[in-house]
Parts: sequence; structure tokens; C-alpha cells
Amino acid sequence: MRLDLIDDNASARSGATPIYCLKDSDTDRPDIPDDLRGLMKVNNFKGDAGAVLSSTNSVVLGLGDGSDILMTAAAAEKLPEGDYTFLDEFKKEEATLACLGWLIGGYRFTKYKSHSAAVARLIAPANADLQEARRMATSVALVRDLVNTPAGDMLPDSLEKAAVDLADEFSATISVIKGDELLKKNFPMIHAVGRASAVEPRLIDFSWGRKGAPKVTLVGKGVCFDSGGLNMKGAGGMALMKKDMGGGANVLGLARLIMSGNIDVRLRVLIPAVENAVAGDAFRPGDVLNSRKGLTVEIGNTDAEGRLVLADALDLGAEEDPDLLISMATLTGAARVAVGPELAPFYTDDEDLAAAIAMAAKPVADPVWRMPLWKNYDQMLSSSIADLNNISGGGFAGSITAALFLNRFVPESTKWAHFDIYAWRPKGLPGRPVGGEAQGIRALYHAIVAHVS
Repeated sequence: MRLDLIDDNASARSGATPIYCLKDSDTDRPDIPDDLRGLMKVNNFKGDAGAVLSSTNSVVLGLGDGSDILMTAAAAEKLPEGDYTFLDEFKKEEATLACLGWLIGGYRFTKYKSHSAAVARLIAPANADLQEARRMATSVALVRDLVNTPAGDMLPDSLEKAAVDLADEFSATISVIKGDELLKKNFPMIHAVGRASAVEPRLIDFSWGRKGAPKVTLVGKGVCFDSGGLNMKGAGGMALMKKDMGGGANVLGLARLIMSGNIDVRLRVLIPAVENAVAGDAFRPGDVLNSRKGLTVEIGNTDAEGRLVLADALDLGAEEDPDLLISMATLTGAARVAVGPELAPFYTDDEDLAAAIAMAAKPVADPVWRMPLWKNYDQMLSSSIADLNNISGGGFAGSITAALFLNRFVPESTKWAHFDIYAWRPKGLPGRPVGGEAQGIRALYHAIVAHVS
């Protein structure tokens, strides 16, 4: 992420090339210079989202219907080197999002290839919260980098290092339980899922903030690669499984937002980091696993492993009776079928929390969608030989039953929300390229700030 793509130098604003931001219903604005108007006519410019045209001394950017202010990323991606400024006046929230769009337009995943594109620099609107935009962009880039990194370079030890680096940056306290120590400390399901890998399974645990502050605990699925285990995925299903630690990546991004914003909370981050591999000691379909909570779980499918590692971590996280408990995971394909790749579906029985998350999401252009934690489906998880099965055994309500499985490990008194995210973009948009993606963390950040203020 190039944070030098943007500046708030007021003296430079007057010499910067102006950008006219036009909705598709506003292309006949009288203030558009004649040369730019002529260029728009020749190119049949209709204000389509992400369309960019530039003349010798001005630029026009299409915003479509105006619903996606992050479309400013298109200008950052397409314009040549130079200084630019928005001619239009934005409200403060919109101005900050416009800057965020510009910054994420400069994101490139360059770990394995060189990139030296020219830099188009924005002289930011005077009313933009530039610090906020930079913090958001940095957290988004962190998530994307982690998810985009191939599993060979992002197994549990590398995810641990990313968490250690973040903890060190903000003077957080971190501890890691690894390998057979997980059994001694009573994390049997994390151990079972990860024991077949050449890299030991582990539970990453870090804390930050004032001890007397409201407790916010984040739990993220850190399955660094998912072969499916003995219920092995096919080649197509395995192709994107480097992203199966997207929940862990997103809670690290959210933690970074909270710590960099110096929010007065007692933050705890728990990431069960494993590889679901195939070897002689892999856990099997039909096995019955003990859990930290004491519930026994029959394994209906080894490819439903994320909920197992999350369950042990959620039980630990709930022990402190946090004021707010959030879990994030790339848990089910059923969630993608339900809402597609762009929406971040979430579950909670707490009406106030659901409303707070929904209210926080729209102003920061971070779309979420509440799903039903429908208790009548709980019986789908029944087992004849254990307390519950890890799958429902049918094709219905896969995301709901996965959330209901997790709900068994969270006390009723706990204010809890679970996000079943995709953490990936299969189709690019300006500033949102194909690849790893942060989902729900900006909405959750603002919901958390509102919750503790």
C-alpha cells in the first residue's frame, strides 16, 4: 500500500489538476470546462462507475448512481503521475471515504513480482479525516496481503509471525500454545484438526489495552490451508484454500484498527492456526472428538473443520465474560450461495448488536447482511453417539447450521456476533482487485467504537 498517494497540503491544492466527480444523472453540469465536455461527447461518457477521462487540465470521474464513493479508486488506478484534487465538495464522511478509495486504488500485491507504476497523488479535501483513511487503508492492505500469500508461505508458523509483528507494533502481550501442549491446555479440537500437518497447530492469543476497559474479544479462523482432510476436496475446491485463514486475517486487520485508533477497550485476539492436512494421524469421518467445553462432537465430515477449531477458541474467549465477542471465519460455501461474495453475512441473537452493526456498515461502505440464527434447525446437528455432529447431514441451511454449531459453545449471556465471510473477490472493482479482501472490519470497528463510547 502506497500511503504517499495522498496528502493534505493546502497550498498544493490550488495547483493540482481538478477532478469532476459525476453521477450518471449529472453529466450536463454547466461548470465542466469546454475541452473536457468535448472529450466526454467524443467518448460517449455517461458517468458510468469507474470511467475516467482526462484533458490537458482537468479530469472527469464517473460515479455511476453515486452509491459507491470508493469508486474514486478508479482515478488513482488510471491517472498518470501528477497531483490531483476533487473539485466537488464532499461531506466529511464522504470525503474520508473518497480518500480511502484513492488509497486502496494504490494497493498492489507485490510480494512475488516487481511493480513500479507511476503515482497519481491526491491532494485531499480539507474536511477529510486523512488519518482515519490511512488507518483504514493500512488495515485493508494487511488483510489482503495475508490472504493473498500462498499457503506455502502462510502456514500456522507464518500466521503466528504476522500476529507477533502486529502485537509488537502496538506493545500488546502475546502467547502461543503449540502442538501437544494444546492437549495439556485442553484444546483437543484445535489439536485434532491440525495434527496431521508438518507444521504444528497452535492457538495465538494476544491482549492489548487498559485492564479495566470494556472487554472486546475477537476470534478468527486460521485454517492456513484446507485440503478437506480425509474427506478431501477436489482440485477446484482446493484451488483457493490459501484464503481459508481469511477470518484470522480479518480479525488481525480489525485489531489493528482498534489499536491504531487507541480505542479504550481491553482487546483480546484468539486465532486457532492449523493446516487441515492428510497424513496417517489425520482425524477421520466418524471419529468423536472431545471439546474444551466438554461437549463431544461426532465428525460427519473432516472438511467442516473450521467450526471445530473456532469452538475451542470461542469457549476460551467466553471464559472472561467479555462485553463483546466477535468471531470471523470463511466458514461455509452456503453463505456464498445465499448472499454472494460481496456481502458479509453475520449472525447474532442480540437485537441491539445487530442494529449497531447494520447502522455502522452503510456510512463506511462496508456492506453486511444479518442472517437468521434459526433455532429450529439446531436438531439438524444431532448425533446418535455424541452430543452433536459437526455437520447437518443435508443440503439445507448450511451457513445457519454452522453458526448454530458455534452457538453451542457460546453462553447465552454473551453478546456475540459471528461473521461467515468470503475474504476474497472473484471479480475486481476499482480499488478492490481480484484476491484477498477485508470484509466487515470497518463496520465492526465503528460498531465497537459506538458500543464502548
